[in-house]
Amino acid sequence: MLTTMDKAGRVVIPASLRARIGLVPGPIDVVVDGSGLRIEIPATDAVETRDGFLVIAADGPPVTADGIRELRLADQR
Repeated sequence: MLTTMDKAGRVVIPASLRARIGLVPGPIDVVVDGSGLRIEIPATDAVETRDGFLVIAADGPPVTADGIRELRLADQR
């Protein structure tokens, strides 16, 4: 998805992408990833270990079959 950066270096992340990953205003991590940048949501206290698995408390939008299908298709493009 094409977006722009202003003179101050600010980039607008389109609302549809923010909603898709549950991105809300607050701190984010920006990491150099090859020749690009990756935005990561910092782990919160909601991360815990259950039966050897990392579990994040569900506070974002519900995961649906259509949402998963859309994510898989986006990876294939």
